[in-house]
Amino acid sequence: MEIGNFSVSLAVKDIEASKAFYEKLGFVQFGGDVAQKWVILKNGATNIGLFQGMFDKNALTFNPGWDHEAKPDGKAQDIRVIQQRLNAAGVDTGAAIESPSGPGSFMLTDPDGNPILFDQHL
Repeated sequence: MEIGNFSVSLAVKDIEASKAFYEKLGFVQFGGDVAQKWVILKNGATNIGLFQGMFDKNALTFNPGWDHEAKPDGKAQDIRVIQQRLNAAGVDTGAAIESPSGPGSFMLTDPDGNPILFDQHL
């Protein structure tokens, strides 16, 4: 099952301080808006998201349909297919995505309590 681009979504307390810190590590802003309290940062093929007030905990994130440049990869399955396959395998993914196509998301939790977000933008 191809699940798309991987990144880490960090729940931060101060978006500006966190952004400045990761920029010192060589990351550059790739998307998002500091005024809206979220940014996507990139360093080579590594992406991280900084989110102030959106998540309670850090989360692993997969973006079906995207490569690490946020461009369509043509490989990942639609998020609804991924959700159905996970449910069939006994993984609780919550309520089914209502729209028949396009963007959608769901979240699940691994056995250790780590949140995993599947977030399709296409």
